[in-house]
Amino acid sequence: MLAFVKKYKAFIIGLIVTRILVFILTKAGIILIDKDEILTNVLAFLFYWILISIFIYRLPFIRKHIKTVYKIISLIVILVVVMILDSNSNTPDNPIVVLFLLVFYLSFAYVLIPQFFKKYKWIILGVYVIAFGVFLYFRLFSGNFEIYQQQKTEIILLFIFPIPLFFCLWIYEQWKWVKGLQAEKTKAELSLLKTQVNPHFFFNTLNNLYALTIKNSKQAPEVILKLSDMMRYTIYEGKKDIVSLEEEIDYLKNYIELHKIRYQKSVTIEFEYTTVKNDTVAPLLFIILLENALKHGVESLTENAFVKMNLSSNDKEIHFTIENNFDPKEVSPEKGIGLENLKHRLSLIYPKRHKLSIKEEENVFTVNLKITKND
Repeated sequence: MLAFVKKYKAFIIGLIVTRILVFILTKAGIILIDKDEILTNVLAFLFYWILISIFIYRLPFIRKHIKTVYKIISLIVILVVVMILDSNSNTPDNPIVVLFLLVFYLSFAYVLIPQFFKKYKWIILGVYVIAFGVFLYFRLFSGNFEIYQQQKTEIILLFIFPIPLFFCLWIYEQWKWVKGLQAEKTKAELSLLKTQVNPHFFFNTLNNLYALTIKNSKQAPEVILKLSDMMRYTIYEGKKDIVSLEEEIDYLKNYIELHKIRYQKSVTIEFEYTTVKNDTVAPLLFIILLENALKHGVESLTENAFVKMNLSSNDKEIHFTIENNFDPKEVSPEKGIGLENLKHRLSLIYPKRHKLSIKEEENVFTVNLKITKND
């Protein structure tokens, strides 16, 4: 209940303020309410409620813009003066007063929501020019005031009915704006997470490459080629939302081959894969799990270290499994920053479309990742 009140506080306060103002102005005789015109009264009340609620909603903005406050106060003073003059006038539904009221409401809307008003100004102005034109015709040029009186409710509706429609359109624009901010935030977070792919690997490989060139090893050109392919993939393909699953596999294979050069001990690294042609996936997901397995598994063991990976896909999902042994004296692989990185990325890229399970049993760490494809 408290969450609801907090979320819609401006509209709740607006409802209370509108009700109090209607009561005061009615008692003071400034406005007269015909109880037989139920629809007109409801729409008029709704209009003022929306107007006051938007004003309250925009108060933080108004506080920062004192000139806006002066404009609003000036408009309210003009409105009060016009309504007092109209209440003392013998001319019912004075066209000049109606024009003043129309200008006031449009000016008020422009002050409160300038961007929205500018975006739809021709539609808004067009609707009310037509409405005012219809009013003038029946009020001044129909030749019979009784005809105007008969059509009065419909004419008033021409002025009031567009308000809820424009209000709904404004709400939609605000929703789009919020969604746009969320999308930008998500994109920025993903970019940051992608840059967290371990850069130490590249530095270590360059050091190994330096050692190979000193020895004039025949492996040096192959290492350079693989490292070049990996750097290209990380820099260029890593920016994309999706990449070919085959390219991701090649990236993992190159990573494994370059790591094998580093180790002066017996290490078993197996990678099996069966995929559907033209499959796609978000880039640099599986490398996080492989890095984690090598860092917390292979590098913590002096002998009999292993990493086993399997990547498969079908028409419905992509399934990646990796397991490695580790030294229990070392920190558990599950506590690595890489896994937190992966969980965050998955929640952003594949919300409600992925399942990540982690199991630690007898010094063997196993991670299963399933990604459900779009229907």
